[in-house]
Amino acid sequence: MTSPISAVANQDAENTSVLRYMQGQMHPPCLIVIGGATATGKTGLSLQLAQRLPLSILSADSRLVYREFDIGTAKPTVAERSQAPHYLIDICHPTTTMTVAAYQQQAQTLIKQLHDSRERLPCLVGGTGLYISAVVDGLQIPPVSPQAALRSQLLQLGQAQCHAMLRQVDPTASDRIHPNDAVRTLRALEVAYVTGQPLSRQQGKRPPLYPILYIGLDSDSDVLKTRIAERTAHMLAQGLVAEVETLCDRYGADLPLLQTLGYGEVLGYLAGDYSLAEVEQLIVQHTCQFAKRQRTWFRKRPIAWFDAHAATLLDQVWAKVVDFLSSL
Repeated sequence: MTSPISAVANQDAENTSVLRYMQGQMHPPCLIVIGGATATGKTGLSLQLAQRLPLSILSADSRLVYREFDIGTAKPTVAERSQAPHYLIDICHPTTTMTVAAYQQQAQTLIKQLHDSRERLPCLVGGTGLYISAVVDGLQIPPVSPQAALRSQLLQLGQAQCHAMLRQVDPTASDRIHPNDAVRTLRALEVAYVTGQPLSRQQGKRPPLYPILYIGLDSDSDVLKTRIAERTAHMLAQGLVAEVETLCDRYGADLPLLQTLGYGEVLGYLAGDYSLAEVEQLIVQHTCQFAKRQRTWFRKRPIAWFDAHAATLLDQVWAKVVDFLSSL
């Protein structure tokens, strides 16, 4: 019986560069990235490509790194992960924090190992823009871990006062950070106080030297909302409420991860604030808002865009991948 890879190899027999990848032979190092908003089918597309190329899939999702948070994060199933090697999933305990710097270091190490082995092509897949940017742009990130005590003190001051303080210690950063952006304000202050140097002086980019194909999946807003609603209903049917109950019993309801999308709404249900129907509506609403922010961020990137719901999506993307590999 002919394998999927062999079948496609026969179709592209004239393309030596593509065949090298498909047959696991020596080939130039490179990276394929699949990004886009939540619920656009990034995981599914990566698995389809893995049927045609020897891919290793590196997750670029800030919640998939955490163990035990499975249903609410739409984590790839065991069956899906068995179709191709997956990395950067289930690598952190829920009570720890995966910083962007730590993620970047692990992702860069894995990519180098894959390049050195020349056995599989790394494919970075996810919707966390900062994680992707840390890799493809080579962001220079100050190695400062979260400072719980300092953050607690700053939070007590309020966002207006914190932003005013930032203007004093790092005017450049304060100009870039919106006055209402508490997360980035706290991070800039944290770095400044720990290192004694403004964050703006420590930032920069050092892009990798290997070629990168950056694929983006986009969707019509109404179609995406329907997809999000279907996925939310599926999560609840799979046992999202039970997952949240288990996590609350194990780690307490104040665990930061339990305040994130999907989990925070269910906490409200468990506290008696909402009905289950209201929770479902809230998750859909909040996920749509999140997807809108993701789409805005990704649209600023130099990405080859594809309609996530096109009937010929795989063929279109495959043609782009073939062109990319042929150019190496």
